[in-house]
Amino acid sequence: MCSVALTSEGQVLEHYENYEGRTHSTLLSAMIRDVMHYARSREITIDAVAVSIGPGSYTGLRIGLSEAKGLAFGMNVPLIGVNTLQLLTVTAQFSHFVDDENVRYAPMIDARRMEVYTAVYDAALHEVMPPQPLIIDEAAYEQQLAQGRLMLFGDGSEKARQVITHPNAEFLGPIKPVAVNMLALSEKAWREKDFIDVAYSTPLYLKDFKATKPKNLLISHADR
Repeated sequence: MCSVALTSEGQVLEHYENYEGRTHSTLLSAMIRDVMHYARSREITIDAVAVSIGPGSYTGLRIGLSEAKGLAFGMNVPLIGVNTLQLLTVTAQFSHFVDDENVRYAPMIDARRMEVYTAVYDAALHEVMPPQPLIIDEAAYEQQLAQGRLMLFGDGSEKARQVITHPNAEFLGPIKPVAVNMLALSEKAWREKDFIDVAYSTPLYLKDFKATKPKNLLISHADR
């Protein structure tokens, strides 16, 4: 997902979204340009820049944070980092009302094969299980599931649906992290002055990047 939004006082003023894959390098700058044009044309002053800092795609996170840093530095405004797992959780809470204060939430971001980036939060967004890469098998979330209802969601939840069969596991589907849903967490960070360093902040990768070699290498040579 690639998205940008302009928000103010709990309202979304303008936003752009694209779901066609890894498009950050070609679309993000244009989306930001259009949002900034909207703000300038209405004489709106930007007070802060918020960016999702991961976990997620290595390339997408680097591009997004670089753009956000450039904006914050250029406008001399604070930079807010939003945890993508918390963003997914807030989105799930807003879109699926659960009348149970003891319910817990497990956002799941696909990390290839049977691995996901995940965490567990309670209804007040307190951290029950810290963000981590997790291999999905029958024992995944065993401790949390034993304690009551656990909502599982995000693009990593679909491959877990056939593996995790505990009766307390409830699947909400592939909820997406988009900029318009960053509003609540961003405004909370703004009120609490919870900012990240414009120069030295880094994405939340959770595990080191490993470059892979292509399976087939073809070297062609033509004699002259």
